[in-house]
Amino acid sequence: MNKPEKKPGSRAAQAGARPSRPAAPRKQPGRESEHQPSTYRLFYALRVPADITAPLAEAQAKLRGNWRAVRPDQMHVTLSYLPAVPPERVEDLKRLGTRLTQDLPPLHVNLRGTGYFPNEGSPRVWFVKTEAEGLTELAENLRAGIRELGIGTDDLAFKAHITLARKKGPAPRLPPLIFDQSWTAPGLTLYRSILRKTGPIYEVQSTFRFRGSASQTSAESAPTAAPSAPQEHP
Repeated sequence: MNKPEKKPGSRAAQAGARPSRPAAPRKQPGRESEHQPSTYRLFYALRVPADITAPLAEAQAKLRGNWRAVRPDQMHVTLSYLPAVPPERVEDLKRLGTRLTQDLPPLHVNLRGTGYFPNEGSPRVWFVKTEAEGLTELAENLRAGIRELGIGTDDLAFKAHITLARKKGPAPRLPPLIFDQSWTAPGLTLYRSILRKTGPIYEVQSTFRFRGSASQTSAESAPTAAPSAPQEHP
């Protein structure tokens, strides 16, 4: 007795066939990096040179508990903070920086004592105070120029400082420290602050050299009022 032939469309012919899976969609290269923020977090600041960050890093080594130390290569003195700048306005800020620094001589910056923000009783930030003749005036002129451009900036009183560490949980305080180092700042930098889970990253947008002639007067800083805690910035 002859066995019936298996037709191509019969169940017997399809029994051994594996169902095909739909192809997974291909990832477009750089798809994750296509998203760009609508505004930038920017700030004008003085860079702190390596010979000054070295003793500050030695002081950071004394921290215990949940303090997150600022990397030495990211230490700076903030003059003005701009929390939400449209990318197309960055060029305006570069022109402002150039205009305000072209007649200024290099600034002689002095380190002073450490402190806590907002206060020593419940600190969130550990910083060292700085002083420089002409620094407060430059900060005020920057803020006035930013407002004239119609760009938002902070209205907090300017208190020159370098942030050394931020508190992320229970941590003991360090006793006050005094530093006597100083440096000559050759210019101003416009930074962009990019937030990451491990902490902010500071990306240089532009630098502006102080192109004025050095003052013939003593580089010693003028006396200042009683120290007060600075407001926290990037």
